[in-house]
Amino acid sequence: MPTIPEIFDAMPDRYQPGKIDKDRTYYFSLGDDKFTVTLSPESCVVVKGKSGNADVVLKTTPQLFEKMVIQGKMPGALDIARGRIKTNDPMALKDLKDYFDFGGL
Repeated sequence: MPTIPEIFDAMPDRYQPGKIDKDRTYYFSLGDDKFTVTLSPESCVVVKGKSGNADVVLKTTPQLFEKMVIQGKMPGALDIARGRIKTNDPMALKDLKDYFDFGGL
């Protein structure tokens, strides 16, 4: 299983351009790892730490994030209700899996 930094390092190469029509910024707080990911119709830019204002914020454990990205298991309402996952936009979070091809990672 790749580490959290390895997942974020792989994001620009695994991004599928053309899936969104306007820029969107995601901020991820995953235990000690924090990243800002900016998606545009053409590209994906990953910055370590917090950079600017994010449209979508996700705070969870590294283990739950790995399940989301590598296994495609999206969080349910119960995960959010129990505080295992905190986000300001659950629908945008679900869309995230469509923007990347993490098969074989």
